[in-house]
Amino acid sequence: MSMAGNLRKVGGLGKVGSLRKVRGLRRVARLGRRDARVDLSHPARSPLGSSVVNCVTYREGVRQPPARDLVESVERIRKSDDGFVWLGLHEPTEEEFADIADLFDLHPLAVEDAVHAHQRPKVERYDHTLFAVFKTVCYVEHTELTATSEVVDTGEIMLFVGRDFVITVRHGSHGSLGPLREALEAAPEQLAQGPAAVLHAVADQVVDDYLAVTSAAQADIDQVESDVFAPDGARVDPGRIYQLKRELLELKRAVVPLGRPLQTLATQPMRIIAPEIQAYFRDVDDHLKRATEQIAAFDELLNSILQAHLAQVTVAQNEDMRKITAWAAVVAVPTMVCGMYGMNFDHMPELHWQFGYPLVMGMIAAVCTALYRGFRRNGWL
Repeated sequence: MSMAGNLRKVGGLGKVGSLRKVRGLRRVARLGRRDARVDLSHPARSPLGSSVVNCVTYREGVRQPPARDLVESVERIRKSDDGFVWLGLHEPTEEEFADIADLFDLHPLAVEDAVHAHQRPKVERYDHTLFAVFKTVCYVEHTELTATSEVVDTGEIMLFVGRDFVITVRHGSHGSLGPLREALEAAPEQLAQGPAAVLHAVADQVVDDYLAVTSAAQADIDQVESDVFAPDGARVDPGRIYQLKRELLELKRAVVPLGRPLQTLATQPMRIIAPEIQAYFRDVDDHLKRATEQIAAFDELLNSILQAHLAQVTVAQNEDMRKITAWAAVVAVPTMVCGMYGMNFDHMPELHWQFGYPLVMGMIAAVCTALYRGFRRNGWL
C-alpha cells in the first residue's frame, strides 16, 4: 500500500464506519503515552500495563512532546512529512498487535513472525517496509560451572522499519532497548538519519552483546581447561565440558545466521537505508565476523579439551590396571605355595621337617619382596 493510501487510511477511519477500530487503536496507543522515561528492562511486561513499552515521535533527531495517542502521532508525522515514530513493544499478543499492524499496513507474515517469535535472524522486504530479526544473547552469571549450569540465555528483537516509523518488538527478559534509546536521544544528529539509524543502533548493540558474551564464556573455558590439566584432571566431571559445548552451540545458533542478513543491509541498495548508514552496517558486520571466529575457536578448543580429558581417563584406568596386576602377581606367590601344602598328602617331605615352615615362609617373603621391588622400579606400584 502506498504512503498516500496510509494517510487516507488514517484520516478516513471514521468516515467509513470503522469507529470501533479507531477506538481499539486509541485504547492500545494510550497505554504507550508517558511524560517521563520508562525503564524498558526487566520485568518482562511493560510497566505501562500492556505490551506497549514506549511510543515517541522524533523530528530532526529531537524527541517531540507526546501526542494524545499513537494515531495522532502518526497523523502528525505524515501530514508534516517530517520525522518518524518509534514504537516499542514487548511480547505483544495477536490482539494487541492487530490494530497496530492495520495502522502501519504491516505484512501478515511478518506480523505472525513478530508475535510468535522463535525465528532465525533474517532481513525481509515487504513493499515499503523492512522486517529484521535479531537474536539477542545474555551471559548468565554462576558461581561454579556444573553439568546443569545455564551459561547463555537467548531472546529476540524484531524491527519493522518504514519511511516514517520503526517498531521494535522484543521477546525475552533481557536485551532492553531503554539505554539505547537514551543514547540515541543524546546524539540527535545520528537519530536525525531516520528509522535506519535505529535499525543500525539495534544491530550494533546486539552484535556488541555477542562479543561480551564470548568474552565471558572464555573465562568458563579457561577454568575448565585448568581443571582438566590439573594433577587430578581425570576426576573432572565430563558433563561440565558437554554442558559448555551445548551452551556454546546455542550461542552459535544466534550469531552465525546473522552474517547473511548483515551483508544484505551493508551491500544491497535500499530506499529505506541511506548509503551513509550502510557504511556503518559494514562495521557491524566486521564485529560479527570476529564473534563468529571466536565461537569457532572456542568450539575447537572444547573438542581438544574433551579429547585430552578422555585420554587422561584412559591413562588413569591403565595405571589402575597395572597396579591391580602387580599386586595380583605378588599375592599369587603365597597363594600358590599355601595351596600346594594345603592338599593334605601323607607323604610330603617338608611337612615333618624341623625347618620346613620357616623355610617356606622365608621363601614366600623373599619372592614377594623381589616382585614388589621389581614392579615399583618399573613404575607399576
